[in-house]
Amino acid sequence: MPLQRLWRGLAISAAILFFSLGVSSAFAQEAVTNVPSGLHLAKDLGAVDPSVEANITVRLKLNDKAAFDKAVDALYDKSSPSYHKWMTNEDLKKFAPAQSQRDVVRKELENHGLTIVSVDPLGFSIRAHGTLGNISSAFNTEIHQFENNGNIFRANVVNARLNGEAGDYVSSVAGIESHQVRPLVQRAINPRTKQPFAPVPLTHATANDFPPESTTQCLTPTATYDFGTPPALPTAVYSGTGYDLSGLFCVYLPAQLQTAYGLNAVYEAGLTGAGQTIVLVEGFGYPTIEKDANALFKVAGLPLLNKNNFSIIYPEGKPADPDAGILTGWNIEIALDVQSAHTIAPGANILVVATNGQDNEDFQTSIDYVADNNLGYTISNSYEEDTDLFAGPSEQISWDDALEIATAKGISVNFSTGDGGDNGLGTPLGAPGVPSVAPHATAIGGTSILNDVYHPGSVITTSWGDTWTYLIAGGSVLDPPEPLFLYGGGGGGESVYWPKPAWQAALPGKGRQTPDVSALADPYTGFVIVFTSEGEQFYLYGIGGTSLASPIFTAFWALAQEQAGGPLGQAGPLLAGLPYGAIQDVLPTTDSSKQNVVGSITDSGGTTSYSADALFTGIRYGNTAFTSTIWELDPYDFIDFGFGIDSSLTVKKGWDNATGFGTPNGLQFIYAVTAP
Repeated sequence: MPLQRLWRGLAISAAILFFSLGVSSAFAQEAVTNVPSGLHLAKDLGAVDPSVEANITVRLKLNDKAAFDKAVDALYDKSSPSYHKWMTNEDLKKFAPAQSQRDVVRKELENHGLTIVSVDPLGFSIRAHGTLGNISSAFNTEIHQFENNGNIFRANVVNARLNGEAGDYVSSVAGIESHQVRPLVQRAINPRTKQPFAPVPLTHATANDFPPESTTQCLTPTATYDFGTPPALPTAVYSGTGYDLSGLFCVYLPAQLQTAYGLNAVYEAGLTGAGQTIVLVEGFGYPTIEKDANALFKVAGLPLLNKNNFSIIYPEGKPADPDAGILTGWNIEIALDVQSAHTIAPGANILVVATNGQDNEDFQTSIDYVADNNLGYTISNSYEEDTDLFAGPSEQISWDDALEIATAKGISVNFSTGDGGDNGLGTPLGAPGVPSVAPHATAIGGTSILNDVYHPGSVITTSWGDTWTYLIAGGSVLDPPEPLFLYGGGGGGESVYWPKPAWQAALPGKGRQTPDVSALADPYTGFVIVFTSEGEQFYLYGIGGTSLASPIFTAFWALAQEQAGGPLGQAGPLLAGLPYGAIQDVLPTTDSSKQNVVGSITDSGGTTSYSADALFTGIRYGNTAFTSTIWELDPYDFIDFGFGIDSSLTVKKGWDNATGFGTPNGLQFIYAVTAP
């Protein structure tokens, strides 16, 4: 069976019922089963321990969901009298279910031993705590642990429905199915050693306070390399642009990142993000956030963080261990988010909203808290829980139920799309991630930014897809060359669950398409941060992932909102309505492609020529628009480094599933999204 038909079959077997494509919240609220459709592709580890404790958020059916969807759509319809007249909490309460229905649901949860943690101030949801045994009993289901690609998650294997009349009032539940939310920060590694590049102590700073080991001139002019010593065979000749760092890190320091995005003109126009709040939803927090950020900002000449422009809150309470963020790796993610967002919008306030857990339900709770309390109008989420093949109907609906409230209030909730391209599925649909694929989310993909050696001062922007082919290993010619794998690339693709929202009507396919927009994500053309380890501060070079792209775009949105004088709302619908050219399109061809790596190998059978495409046989998936370079790891190891080969995701003119509509580009972008 063709893969596309298989994926569609999975969606049908899950009995997902779609509304018409024009409805904004297109996922049906009544499904025959809410068991994730891809579970048979994962390894079943058996039933969960019923004594394990967990939180759940039960989202209730609204009193007129169709009217609410229509009202939210109208907020984004320029022909509507309610365009951009964002809803208040009082407006939203008009759609809340009746108190009597909330009481029935609450009582049913308590009857099964669950403790009510909170009821949201709008009356849309109830949060409860108990054991997985309590939860299984309340929802008449069985919950198992699963493993897929090294990720452990739990999911219901029997349709989950709250007992009795209460079940009639439930729209979705977060927490029955549980995925560990993973930060998407990526570090550049040495392909030979498989180790990240070592951090540099701040004490190694030079007179200008940055170590000398950094450059944005990552590419070098075309050169020819001869390998092997005739008459011994095989021998090889390769030529092409070089990625020859000679011990340097290819990264963008703050001022260089600002220049790459045309922000100097933005700042000269008086826009810095002043009066705006950038919200960063993170896991746990860590003790030296402000200290680390200010060490970078002091060197970069940026305003320092203080109590007037930076704060951190814990909606679930502080973690018992203050080092929980360090132990789980969230410290690097948080440092990246804070330092990159402030670099783009140095006049904006930064608010870190930290969870006290890593389950998807914890992060939904943080977004609920921000929206309910109007804490900011642009939110960055540098994480993902899984592809939409493994996140079940109730889980996906729960995300979108939360996000639609934010959308109604004029908040843009932005999510990284993931760092694994199509996640190895290689299908025509790709593998969009959850929650970035939700119709009321804005999905942020990734790019690489390279210097154009043949047009000094210009840059080459490709989709982010770092793909490698080994040419020389240990001083020996590899015959034939050995394609390795995709190290990292921006996620994207077409949902098997969500139909296209109305604002994506012009895009191909039938499902919600991601990404919507992209920004720098490639750790091999990445960013630098400061972090603390064992009491000492270090520069960490080669940091990226769509973890970087999301705060960059979120900060851009803060600049645009300053220009607009108020909230612009969810970015996705607005981006889809812009004229071509308002966003910098990532095009399928660049001048650099003419200097891509080519070569030949001579062995006992004769000489075989290799085109730029042929050197990535088996891992190129039809991509012909990429930039390849020769990377000398050391005198004995050479790699053909392909930038922009993002698995099966492909760059095209206009919207594409690798970069969305493109990347923001200075004042042109800001003026376009704020035009009347």
